[in-house]
Amino acid sequence: MNWWETEFLAVKDNKLWIAGKDAAALAKRYGTPLYVYGKNRILERYAQLDDAFTRHSALPARICYAMKANSHRGILRLLQRRGAWIDAVSPCEVETALKAGFPAERILFTGTSVSRADLRTVFGIDGLTINIDAAEQLEIMSEVRRREFPSKSIRVSVRWNPGVGRGFDARVITAGKRSSDGTPIKFGVEAKKVIDVFSRARRLGFHPVGLHQHLGSGWVREDFGMVRAAVDRLVRKAREVEKAGFPLEFLDFGGGFGPRYLKNRAVFPVGDYIAYLSGAVARAGLAVKALAIEPGKFMVGDAGVLLLGVEYVKESYGNIFACVDGGTFNTVPRPAIYLQAHHEIVNASRIDGQARARITVAGNLCETGDIFGRERSMPLPVSGDVLAVLCAGAYCRSMASNFNLREIPREVLI
Repeated sequence: MNWWETEFLAVKDNKLWIAGKDAAALAKRYGTPLYVYGKNRILERYAQLDDAFTRHSALPARICYAMKANSHRGILRLLQRRGAWIDAVSPCEVETALKAGFPAERILFTGTSVSRADLRTVFGIDGLTINIDAAEQLEIMSEVRRREFPSKSIRVSVRWNPGVGRGFDARVITAGKRSSDGTPIKFGVEAKKVIDVFSRARRLGFHPVGLHQHLGSGWVREDFGMVRAAVDRLVRKAREVEKAGFPLEFLDFGGGFGPRYLKNRAVFPVGDYIAYLSGAVARAGLAVKALAIEPGKFMVGDAGVLLLGVEYVKESYGNIFACVDGGTFNTVPRPAIYLQAHHEIVNASRIDGQARARITVAGNLCETGDIFGRERSMPLPVSGDVLAVLCAGAYCRSMASNFNLREIPREVLI
């Protein structure tokens, strides 16, 4: 059995099957490039988190799907019916969630560099909670509220920066002073300013209800120690907030854990994490009424596959290229954006074969970095084969562009 096989992905007759359907048949029916998502895999992931909270926490859980990972309307409806909440990072995401059936009371809006136009939109939605990302943000929040919503009680929470962050790539670390490559971190309220932000928010007529943090994206098992330390920091800060006279409705620990992208990379222990944060809150005696997390990649990452058609195989200066009918920027931008990003690629037409070669999977864009995978070992493709890029359910379609005026692929949810 291959390390990447799940209930969603399986090998049968040496071919890749997706949710019980032949990948090559799906490619023939819908055309390539093609995103394929699995309903049952997404629900399985949700249930895994829900069950962990049921086992370890006496408090209600808010599993806030980070819809920036994938905003497919069918996926949103699926999760809405299951009882999920939404982590939205733009007014358009908020509106999309509402159209998918999520009540505003189950949506947390966490913007950064928010504009007055952003605030006019979200302030106008009754029941929504708005996360404050900066002390300076309060100035324009107050201005918009005073001019257009003077008598409205608007729910807010505070996104603080705990001073430590972690992610699989420097560009996705969202807490701490600087990222691992020296880039200053733009997110969150500095620790020493948190109580003042709560005080000013209340004084300006807002209703503070929560405290939030987000460390970064792509945690693996080795990150567990640092993540536990960040949990402890949030709990200590929550105790300070409560002692300052601000009762908290919820604590939001953010997201960051994901699926397994690499064979030799141990996955983050999500169950242990939920047990730890639940226990930390209970031991601290906090009066919070709910705990929240914001899974994105974990929910949909390995529930998605991108299917690509091989047009021809090219040999040049000793390199062998499988030239496919899609480009990274239009389908799976992560390998072209993040140096550390990796997606397993398999020949869906022939999973195993004796004539193996080191294949570079090259896209159809005018860009040297348009490479899905470099020198991957697989059965030598031929024209007409279908290649499958795995773990393509998160931050693939949602980050895709029309670079070179190429179309973004079709999506199917099965």
